[in-house]
Amino acid sequence: MRVGAVLPQLEIGAHPNGITRYATTVERLGYQHIVAYDHVLGAHPDRAGGWRGPYTHVSLFHEPFVLFGYVAAIAPQLELVPSVIVLPQRQTALVAKQAAEVDVLSQGKLRFGIGIGWNFVEFEALGQKFTDRGKRMEEQIAVLRRLWTEEVVDFTGRWHRIDRAGINPLPVQRPIPIWMGGTAEPAVRRIAALGDGWLTQAQPNDEGRAAFAQFRGFVGEAGRDPERIGIEGRINARRGTPTEWIEGARIFADMGCTHIELNTMGAGYATIDAHLDALARFREGLRGAGLDR
Repeated sequence: MRVGAVLPQLEIGAHPNGITRYATTVERLGYQHIVAYDHVLGAHPDRAGGWRGPYTHVSLFHEPFVLFGYVAAIAPQLELVPSVIVLPQRQTALVAKQAAEVDVLSQGKLRFGIGIGWNFVEFEALGQKFTDRGKRMEEQIAVLRRLWTEEVVDFTGRWHRIDRAGINPLPVQRPIPIWMGGTAEPAVRRIAALGDGWLTQAQPNDEGRAAFAQFRGFVGEAGRDPERIGIEGRINARRGTPTEWIEGARIFADMGCTHIELNTMGAGYATIDAHLDALARFREGLRGAGLDR
């Protein structure tokens, strides 16, 4: 399995020195990719209608495209994985341009994670409709892949019209691989039919095994080969000890994951050093168990 680290952006602050230290240390430890979450806006809990989301206006989220352009320069060996860009709240052609630029700057190391999102406040503020976001994303995927592979695109769809135009530069990867997040059945079926991989939140247990089996069944129903679709599992440091993290990774490997990531947010680490120490322990444990590449 390829091994990644989730940037603990909610907890390490906004200063670029912290990002530099984190990313370069993750690279030195031998991690193959870095994962970052995406939110444009955080809602204030006292807004009209209330708020029940896990994040608010005080939750710190770096903008992934800009962040990854920076990381590409300071830690050039790392694959860059947004998990996930909320695609339907964005203009598709602009996303194609931004993703292509990150892929160029990283020399082909962008693995583009996308999802439909859940924060309706962001959709409203960005001028995008919330209720049709799943279907719109399906068309967006088709548009992205054409813009990433063709110099001139002529496309007419339900939500998009491109009249003989294209982006320049094109990405190194043509197309950039699209991985998708989601847990509800319609989302999982969409990933099975359209995605290059699944950024799953399933756990390394019997329930997770059942979810993986269902997903692979959906892939087969879509006429695709399950062996060609990647799956990334997430180990959450807050849910166990370092020994239990390694056991979770072993189970994920047995379940057929191609990638795993360690998320250290929410585990009570008060400093960047504490986050990095946890990552060092996890990496060493994986080596000892023969679970990394």
